[in-house]
Amino acid sequence: MIQISEFDYELPSQLIAQTPTRRRSDSRLLILPPKGGSLISTHFGNLVDRLRPGDLLVVNDTRVLAARLFAQKAQTGGRVEVLIERLTDKGTAVVQLRASKTPRAGTLLRTIGGVELKVVGRQGQFFIIKRVDGASLAALLDDEGTVPLPPYVSREAEDKDVERYQTVYARVPGAVAAPTAGLHFDRALLSALKDKGVDIAYLTLHIGAGTFQPVQVETLAEHQMHSERFVISKELVDAVSKTRKRAGRVVAVGTTVVRALESAAQQGALRACSGETSLFIRPGFSFRVADMIITNFHLPRSTLLVLVSAFSGCGRIRTAYKQAIFERYRFFSYGDAMLLEEKVSK
Repeated sequence: MIQISEFDYELPSQLIAQTPTRRRSDSRLLILPPKGGSLISTHFGNLVDRLRPGDLLVVNDTRVLAARLFAQKAQTGGRVEVLIERLTDKGTAVVQLRASKTPRAGTLLRTIGGVELKVVGRQGQFFIIKRVDGASLAALLDDEGTVPLPPYVSREAEDKDVERYQTVYARVPGAVAAPTAGLHFDRALLSALKDKGVDIAYLTLHIGAGTFQPVQVETLAEHQMHSERFVISKELVDAVSKTRKRAGRVVAVGTTVVRALESAAQQGALRACSGETSLFIRPGFSFRVADMIITNFHLPRSTLLVLVSAFSGCGRIRTAYKQAIFERYRFFSYGDAMLLEEKVSK
């Protein structure tokens, strides 16, 4: 039984990135080369030198919603913070609620702009809310929502976050957290990759707030993975097929891309599909699609750290994290990146 304690580490708090770099591609890149080669420290813009003509870069085009709202309980005036987990229809959403006293079903909340929301029930650790006037919750987020920065960013969202906590290719609204490996790409870097002959393909996985939750149980087998919506198009399936035929490599930009690709290949070959995935990728998993991963540094005891450890090997990832801390890399959403160039052999 694999223990979650194997995926713990000590991180100096000053290494948690609180702001983005001046330019997206200014971030650093720690490369884990194939066949146990020595770690390479470089800058993200040098990614062009590590990819080859015929490779396929797969990115997540989800767009982060302005998913944080501030409200008061209509009856008592108690302050409530609402974090949208997902919109379920026009006027209803699954949310996290932060309040001094947990709201009960039937509680009315009033936003700063005067819009009334009703707590209609629970869904596990989440709440279900409904807009009382029947109008669009998405429109309310456009009017009053703020950028939902991760809990380890110890400042309020600023104007710069509206752009920087979003990838340059974001186009499908629905996430409450950014696919952070993609934050390092600017248009100039994407253009340079295309000029080299690297193809780019898109999928959508809407990241929920559950991505920030640490594993609370002792063994990985006990963990109940959160569910997220994803879409794999026929165009992406065709792009992967063409890449295989020309001996190119599928380079997944972020753990969300890995999770979507591997979810769509659980029955064998990659297939076009859409739906929910609660796939928990842990050591021993057989990767069918992803050949390389670009990823940020992840929280201790997190499912994302478990995923990259499954790909590159627990010992190799542990060594890389120690090196990154020693070299003062910046961690988490606004931090630096890793390039995992080879998956472990089975």
